[in-house]
Amino acid sequence: MISAEKLPAQQSRAVVAQLKRSQIYRDYEQAFRETTGLPIALRPIEAFDLPHHGDPKENPFCALMSRSNHSCAACLQLQKRVEEEARLEPKTLKCFAGLCDSAVPVRVGENLVAFLQTGQIMLHQPKKTEFTKATRSLFSWGTEVDMKRLEEAYFQTRVVNRKQHESIIRLLTIFAQHLSSLSNQLMVQEATAESPAVAKARVFIAEHQSEELSLSQVASAVNMSAFYFCKTFKKATGMTFTEYLARVRVEKVKNLLLNPHKRVSEAAYEAGFQSLSQFNRVFRRIAGESPSVYRERIHGPNHS
Repeated sequence: MISAEKLPAQQSRAVVAQLKRSQIYRDYEQAFRETTGLPIALRPIEAFDLPHHGDPKENPFCALMSRSNHSCAACLQLQKRVEEEARLEPKTLKCFAGLCDSAVPVRVGENLVAFLQTGQIMLHQPKKTEFTKATRSLFSWGTEVDMKRLEEAYFQTRVVNRKQHESIIRLLTIFAQHLSSLSNQLMVQEATAESPAVAKARVFIAEHQSEELSLSQVASAVNMSAFYFCKTFKKATGMTFTEYLARVRVEKVKNLLLNPHKRVSEAAYEAGFQSLSQFNRVFRRIAGESPSVYRERIHGPNHS
């Protein structure tokens, strides 16, 4: 069972702000919009706003809706549901007007860090009956809107078939793994910012993670006694050396498994695990699922 711990909202906002400034995120964001024609948002936890408002690819129908307080409230309620239901795995939900929004969780181990979102699409051709039903809701809320413009915008909504939609979610899921790895680095860097020795140790671990690595080796590399290094490292990172090394290796395995041709056993040994039984136990504890389940979730059953 995957646990659903969340980072504190303030820390989530700080990590998301750093991720958005990274070149990898900016490049992906631009490529995603250009390739799919859809909006994309990276949102911190408990950011109950309209995720795609002002996006260059915002759906014109949704843009018109955002001008009304009541329809805004309906969209915000949908965002709350999306956040609650997408904490463990990608989720797609439908709004009162029949448009779909999808969220993919960005997780570091057992911690939920943020959400990658896209949407404002339909999974079937828009129907007159659905539009009529949506307008009834608008009338009941007393919403004032140009119905002709609204209808035109509604029937211009981007329609995505199931296969395309699955591919889009797969793209976001794979990118979420990259962001997960980057988030892990950012969180550890923040924790070690005031300790040059621990920062140096972190670099040493990253460079030698694929080898057999002991606490005494790392302590020696940063000119500290094993006892003192152990205390300093735990205080700075909130993890023991063993826990930290395991987390680094698991993140490495996750990145290696983004390659659909990489075998789980190859990835485990490449990341520095000495036995498959140890690897399976550690991966499950940190990632909350087995390596094979993780791989299938990323690539689908054909690559497991």
